[in-house]
Amino acid sequence: MITGITGFAGSWLAQTLLGHGAKVYGMVRRHAVQNVENIEHILDKITLIEGDLLDQNSVKQALEKYEVTVLFHLAAQSYVPQSFKAPSETYMTNVIGTANVLEAARMYGKLEKMHFAGSSEEYGLVKPEETPITEDNPLRPQSPYAVSKVACDMACYCHHKAYGIPVVITRGFNHTGPRRGYTFVTSVITRQAAEIKLGKRKRFELGNLDAKRDFTDVRDIVKGYMLAVEKGAAGEVYNLCSGKAYSISQVVDIACEKLAIKREVWQDPERMRPSDVPLLLGSYAKAEKAFGFKPTIEFEDTLDDMLQWQLQNVKSGKKVREVK
Repeated sequence: MITGITGFAGSWLAQTLLGHGAKVYGMVRRHAVQNVENIEHILDKITLIEGDLLDQNSVKQALEKYEVTVLFHLAAQSYVPQSFKAPSETYMTNVIGTANVLEAARMYGKLEKMHFAGSSEEYGLVKPEETPITEDNPLRPQSPYAVSKVACDMACYCHHKAYGIPVVITRGFNHTGPRRGYTFVTSVITRQAAEIKLGKRKRFELGNLDAKRDFTDVRDIVKGYMLAVEKGAAGEVYNLCSGKAYSISQVVDIACEKLAIKREVWQDPERMRPSDVPLLLGSYAKAEKAFGFKPTIEFEDTLDDMLQWQLQNVKSGKKVREVK
């Protein structure tokens, strides 16, 4: 069962699990049942379950009804700028939601493995000499979203030690690819690049161009989730990343080069965060040693796929709303 199955990573995870012959269930909130664009192509192969992370009993009932053996917990309020606007809502959804999932798993008592999708944002303010970041690096969260993920991370560790919940934790660094939501920078850049290419926009409108991020293709990340469940040790934390960092400015450069468009960028003050993490560059050595994780898709190839996806979206007239 996957919480957050209609999301970006959740949809790719479901698709990949189906390819391995798994029976896949997805938990969705009642009002989100119609929001299935990311999984339309596999709707006839999966079972959707109405539930709510803030309703512990609904999670427990789903586990019991479908005799779930493996639980992937991906659902979250995952947009960092939104967490600054609504910290309490972010804490409620992510921390209390995760606590409810853990308690439902404890009462159910039949999970063979549970996976919690943490985030590289937990590391927060990383000193240059601390890169590449390992799992032992201090956690200095710089946003309410990051704080919520640290709390969830600790709750998972606690429930493993106190109650024996077989939960493995991953800290995924920035992952991207086709179907990435328009609240995330790689989708904003590739969408705007496609619009410029097709004459529907004159310039890029972005925020902090200097931030450097470790981007990994989502298809590699979800394979990491699966490997962590199959071979990772319960109670342990594993980084999933590429080990390479690109600045936002570099991402713009690559997109411009691939589409042969002029680079003109306006930095929009509304897109700047109250506080930002200057560098996130990870090490996946622990995951590679434990279960053979190693990214296989180069970032430029991921951007190629995203640009073609975005060109199709723009040509088809698909409307999107960028959240600043």
